[in-house]
Amino acid sequence: MLLGLLIIAQEEAAEPSKVPFFVAGGALALWAIVLFLVGMRTEGFPRSAGAARGVMAISAVLMAAAMATAVITA
Repeated sequence: MLLGLLIIAQEEAAEPSKVPFFVAGGALALWAIVLFLVGMRTEGFPRSAGAARGVMAISAVLMAAAMATAVITA
């Protein structure tokens, strides 16, 4: 019994933490919800080309972070 618990503990210790992925994925999901709420309330969102580029840049950075942390913690 003790040997089995030690083997399980060793296998758990070898796996990388998934916390960075959960944080990055959560930030991306929260950003998507905020964009939905603002976009549904504001006609013509985003109002300018610069704002559209900013929204796209933030979205791309959050997506890249979620993808990178998914691969790193896999």
